[in-house]
Amino acid sequence: MSARVDTLLEAAFQVLEASEPWEKTAAAQNAVTLLTTEAPLGQIEEYAAPDQPGRPQRPTLVPPTDVPRRRLSSIEGRAALLHAISHIEFNAINLAFDMALRFAGAVDTLGLDTRSFVADWITVGSEEARHFDLIRGRLEALGREYGDFPAHEGLWEAAHKTRHSLAARLVGAPLILEARGLDVTPGMIKRLIGAGDHESAAALQIIYDDEIGHVACGKRWFHEVCNGQRVDPEETFLMLKERYFPGVLKPPFNHEARRMAGLPRLYYEPN
Repeated sequence: MSARVDTLLEAAFQVLEASEPWEKTAAAQNAVTLLTTEAPLGQIEEYAAPDQPGRPQRPTLVPPTDVPRRRLSSIEGRAALLHAISHIEFNAINLAFDMALRFAGAVDTLGLDTRSFVADWITVGSEEARHFDLIRGRLEALGREYGDFPAHEGLWEAAHKTRHSLAARLVGAPLILEARGLDVTPGMIKRLIGAGDHESAAALQIIYDDEIGHVACGKRWFHEVCNGQRVDPEETFLMLKERYFPGVLKPPFNHEARRMAGLPRLYYEPN
C-alpha cells in the first residue's frame, strides 16, 4: 500500500493506481473505511482518473474468442469459469472507482450531491472488491489463481469509450453491462450446483444479490443526471445506447431482477 490518504477522492485514486490484486482490494477497503469515518470529499480538481488503471502482469489479455470455455463437469472447466468471473470483478472494481473519481466534477457542475455520488460508487467498488476476493478464494480452492488463464478487456474497453460522458457511462456500465449479469448469473449458479460445486454457487449468489443494488444505483444516478440536464431519461437512454452500444440487447431477460433494480422495460425491450 502507498502512503496514507485522508480524502475520498484521493482514496479512489489510490485504488485505480494499484496494480496487484491484493493492493487494489486493500485500497478499496481503505476507501470504504474512510467513508464510514465521514472523511472529507477532497478537492475535485486535484485528481484525474487514469485512462488505464493499474493491473497485474497476469492474466494475459487476448481477444474474447480466445478465452477458454470448458465443461463445468471438470475442475479445470469450473476454474476457467471462475477465472472469467474474477476478471470481470477485478475490472468492476476499477469501473466503480473510476466512476467516482472521473465524474465527480460533472456531478458537481450539475449541482447534484457530489459527496453522495462519490460515496455510492465507493460503496459499490468495495463490494466488487469483496466479490473478487470471494471468487479468488474459490479459484484457490480448486488449485488455481487469478492470472492462470487468459482474459479479455471487453468490459474496460466498453467503459473507456464513454469516458467523456457521465450519462453514457451510466448507461453502459450499470444499466447495460451489469444488468446483463442479472440475466446470466442465475443460469451459472444452477450449472455449478448441477456440477456439485455448491461453494462456488453460493459465492455467485452473493454477487447476484449485490448486483441488483448496483444496477439500481446506476439507474438512480442516471435519472438524477438526466433531471440535472433537463432531458427525458428514457429518450436519453435510447439515444446513448444506440450511439455507444448499437444493436439489440439479447434476451432472455431476468425481468424480476431488472424490476427490482428499477429498470423500465423500455430500457431493454424498446418498441
